[in-house]
Amino acid sequence: MASRVGKASLRNKIMSAHEAAAFIEDGFNVGMSGFTGAGYPKAVPVALAARIREEHAAGRPFRIGLWTGASTAPELDGALAETGGVGSRLPYQSDPITRSKINEGTIDYNDIHLSHLGPLVREGFLGNLDVAVIEVTAVTDDGRLIPSSSIGNNKVWLDEADKVILEVNSWQSLDLEGMHDVYEKFALPPHRMPVQMTRPGDRIGQPYLSVDNDKIIAIVETDQQDRNTPFKPLDETSKAIAGHFIEFLEHELKRGRLPKELLPLQSGVGNIANAVLAGLLDSPFENLTSYTEVIQDGMVDLIDAGKLATASATAFSLSPDAAERMNQEAKRYRRNIILRPQEISNHPELIRRLGVIACNGLIEADIYGNVNSTHIMGSRMQNGIGGSGDFARNAYISCFVTPSTAKGGAISSIVPFVSHVDHTEHDTHVIVTEQGLADMRGLAPRKRAKLIVEKCAHPSYKPMLEEYTDRAAKVANGSHTPHDLAQAHEWHRRFLAEGTMVPS
Repeated sequence: MASRVGKASLRNKIMSAHEAAAFIEDGFNVGMSGFTGAGYPKAVPVALAARIREEHAAGRPFRIGLWTGASTAPELDGALAETGGVGSRLPYQSDPITRSKINEGTIDYNDIHLSHLGPLVREGFLGNLDVAVIEVTAVTDDGRLIPSSSIGNNKVWLDEADKVILEVNSWQSLDLEGMHDVYEKFALPPHRMPVQMTRPGDRIGQPYLSVDNDKIIAIVETDQQDRNTPFKPLDETSKAIAGHFIEFLEHELKRGRLPKELLPLQSGVGNIANAVLAGLLDSPFENLTSYTEVIQDGMVDLIDAGKLATASATAFSLSPDAAERMNQEAKRYRRNIILRPQEISNHPELIRRLGVIACNGLIEADIYGNVNSTHIMGSRMQNGIGGSGDFARNAYISCFVTPSTAKGGAISSIVPFVSHVDHTEHDTHVIVTEQGLADMRGLAPRKRAKLIVEKCAHPSYKPMLEEYTDRAAKVANGSHTPHDLAQAHEWHRRFLAEGTMVPS
């Protein structure tokens, strides 16, 4: 493997992953690259996990604070969590082993809005960042870093960490050079300045990451691909959800509330969100733009079809086939795709200024529009809020999509009262299930409840929801947002006791 470390003075820092991992000590906070399984370090975390096991076997304590951009992959989150060596984790994860440890209470999990983390670290609220471990595509002759398939919080980690370990991954295409736009003019209050961006395609930074080369203590050369998961084939439920959403966009266009090319689209991670993007292929909309967190298969397909002109994000989240296509044709795709730091991709003011149409998934919504996107039955963490709050609260139109039931019909996604609130009724404009779409803008709570039950609830649960709203109107201590507090979480209690929300 030919070295991609262009700067001669840095080549003497090339070493094995195990040698690099030796720089990380018990009690360190470690910032690692990675966002939705893209651009995460693949060798040093595995070597660090081996070191932690050795230390534990010798009876010595070894736990770290693990910070990333968002979720990563088994070689990072899973390998480290399995050792018991992760004391704290932030800001988002999707790993089953990590999730289990969080819900056991052995990992302290800080679930943070993705736009908040960079400023919190820069302001020093989370403590010292001891080491950054960052995957890059190459190091240039003058010591700049060509980012790989995600940027995430990499710029924050490089700026704030005491020491830096680089993984230079030759699997990542060199043609990614020029796709990135790294904004570097961040300042703390009261010296913050407006970010000069008015369109999703505006370039406001540099195509490289910069770092004080004296901070670099180790470079590990790798050739390992990102861990990519195939999307599930489109089923009738996801097609129906996509159909309702696109019909809604067409209606908004006819009413004059959207331009013919729409406004910039944001799509959350997952199969349903990707299905919505796939549905746009057969829609009448052209010359679309996107301002989002991740580029999924559906956006790449829209670019290939000539329907998506610009996609701005912080990372890829592609199936194996699409990732291979991106690697082979990155030079072509960089005409349409810009990858930015998540301090920019999730910047609340930019989201509001650009007028983003946000589309995110949920675990459950209640009859008044409150949304739970993080907790199962109120207490068990699933993944985290991620960037959904950044977009939902600041979007021009904030949409949430979900199948109307889960667990084979044992759970209703529309409930009397959510068991945990991530997005309040004030941040939710539209809810879509395969049953229909509820546009709640301008409606008082009781009218929202009637619409959500009518349009979004599964037929098996609709009579139960209607019964609840009637009873709540009679027993509540007020008529503005009627709840029967004694029964508001009866469905959740029934599921925990009997395995279904349906009464026996």
